[in-house]
Amino acid sequence: MTLLERLKAGGKLVFDGAMGTMLQAQGMGAGECPEEWNASHPDVVRQIHLSYFEAGCDIVETNSFGGSRLKLVHFGLAERARELNRKAVENARAVAKPHHYVAGSVGPTGQFIEPYGTLTYGEALAVFREQVTALEEGGADIICVETMSDLNEARAAIEAARTSTKCIIFASMTFNRDKRGYRTMMGVDPASAARAFEEYGADVIGANCGAGPTEMSEILKEMSGAMSKFLFAKPNAGLPILEGGKTVYPENPESMADKMRPLVNMGVNILGGCCGTTPQHLREIAKTVRTHTERP
Repeated sequence: MTLLERLKAGGKLVFDGAMGTMLQAQGMGAGECPEEWNASHPDVVRQIHLSYFEAGCDIVETNSFGGSRLKLVHFGLAERARELNRKAVENARAVAKPHHYVAGSVGPTGQFIEPYGTLTYGEALAVFREQVTALEEGGADIICVETMSDLNEARAAIEAARTSTKCIIFASMTFNRDKRGYRTMMGVDPASAARAFEEYGADVIGANCGAGPTEMSEILKEMSGAMSKFLFAKPNAGLPILEGGKTVYPENPESMADKMRPLVNMGVNILGGCCGTTPQHLREIAKTVRTHTERP
């Protein structure tokens, strides 16, 4: 049974949690390139993936969020884009058992597409096509276009995945609350994002980062009423606060899992975590999801 067939049959799946949080805990310093660790520290990356699988996750996401050449150029690694994205998937695939899935993470390029910037749509499409084809070559089941704020950039990434790979496509944006409600940095509201992603051809649509589980419930409620696709949510471990000059995420594993219940109850198909979440958080979230799924 494929992932989409499992979802159509009413199954709920568990996505993984943060990669950056875990890499930092393993010694990655400020200013280092996370994607380069796929080649220089593969054992560390594989152990992180394994810890999420062992916590009960069905899907892990590759260490390739900043894997486009437009991001890697800042580290002098643009010409290694294909290599580092392939290695990212290979590291996850190496510890994935049957019926587990690997999602190739595709984040923003860090540049604005015309008319807001100088990057053309065609250039963005080519950059994303290079990344997603490398992820598929490495063995990805899913291309996860995530943390987007601009619909044009998201569209380019989704189009690249849809036309250049056979992978399932996940797509999500990041929302923050202002006086108008929830919006991305570029002013896109959740319902508009959901409608656009469905039109662009995404298979599973949602939101990640930017919000804790309580806020994420409100965001996903708006998205669910605007389209007919499957939903996924990867909230942060609460809204970040500063303690002693450091960013801290306040939700412990038990409290976060408890606050994820409304997302489960509203029918969100895939649940995971973003910044600040660890395998311990996902272990508790998985218990919440499994308990709900197994309920008569």
